Amino acid sequence: MPWRLIQFIIIFTVFLLFITFNLDHKSDIHFGFTKIVDVPVYLTVFISFICGIFFSLFFVYVLKPRKRADKSKKPGKKDDEINAASGHYGID
Repeated sequence: MPWRLIQFIIIFTVFLLFITFNLDHKSDIHFGFTKIVDVPVYLTVFISFICGIFFSLFFVYVLKPRKRADKSKKPGKKDDEINAASGHYGID
């Protein structure tokens, strides 16, 4: 069974149930300088969710952390070979 499809169907069903239970519930949104009156609650949640997705995608794909290369180790050699070549065997 395709588990992603089942997961999508379950999430979509929960979202549809949330919408049907909140069709008549309305709220006001204040931005400090303006006010939007009688916005449906499901629309507020949906817009917040979409904004969260866009911000997370921005941080993951645009501002992804750069990996630093560790210059103390040479590529292809193990720790024991590096220690043996430098004369350090872990004995202080």
